[in-house]
Amino acid sequence: MASISASQVKELRDKIGVGMMDAKKALVATDGDMDKAIDFLREKGIAKAEKKSDRVAAEGLADVEIHNDQAAIAEINSETDFVASNDQFIDLVKGVTSQLALSAPASVEDALKLKTTKGTINDDIIETTQVTGEKITLRRFDVVKKSENEHFGAYLHMGGKIATLVVLDGADDDTAKDIAMHVAAINPKYVNRDEVPSEVLDHEREVLTKEAEEEGKPAKIIAKMVEGRLNKFLAEISLDDQDFVKDPDQTVAKYVASKGGKVKSFIRYEVGEGIEKKSTNFVEEVQKEMGN
Repeated sequence: MASISASQVKELRDKIGVGMMDAKKALVATDGDMDKAIDFLREKGIAKAEKKSDRVAAEGLADVEIHNDQAAIAEINSETDFVASNDQFIDLVKGVTSQLALSAPASVEDALKLKTTKGTINDDIIETTQVTGEKITLRRFDVVKKSENEHFGAYLHMGGKIATLVVLDGADDDTAKDIAMHVAAINPKYVNRDEVPSEVLDHEREVLTKEAEEEGKPAKIIAKMVEGRLNKFLAEISLDDQDFVKDPDQTVAKYVASKGGKVKSFIRYEVGEGIEKKSTNFVEEVQKEMGN
């Protein structure tokens, strides 16, 4: 049997909002496997709400720049939010993203070699690092192309803490921006149900079945219950099926269709998602700098 540490118990508790004892029992029952422990708690009806495992930790900004039929979305990180609000850093983010949209490099390594007025993107990043005293990195980017009949929609939340880029087939620019705002707010995982991988559906169906069995439901109605709950799950993660934030009486797909189009794709960046950030005590750091 695997040894269960206090940090594992705390991590599981924080992820899905259960008590420490319940979290420990689940980890013991699943031999310390975090994913299986989450499923165990859901199946037993103990879990209150499964939270996202990715933690927003790093600082910085994301941006979207559009040049004719090509657009780029990028994330550039800094160590503190203070630097992320610095004008030079903001200019760097916009300049780099604009260059990415124009040149469409294949990788971050290729992007860093792109020519700028000061040398290369890498040179621009080094200069900003020297000025701010913080490590600056181009973390990721995507370049998207559209056809003549398609429309880009872009939205930045809180100046670039969340950035979204949407492509609609048909409709218009205003509708595309509406959907970009929706994606920023609701955070769908897929455009439609057809994009959901079969293994995701199979896993969710298995968990929901065990959950219904634990509730003591008769076998003859469990299948119908599971399919109903599975439909609800799909509606939560599928953009087309979500209630449109500006008009909850219709789905996103119906809203876009009413404008003569359909959703082709979307990308959503949330700054720092998935990056572990070292926690610091600001007061202690200041005292250390002052020699106390």
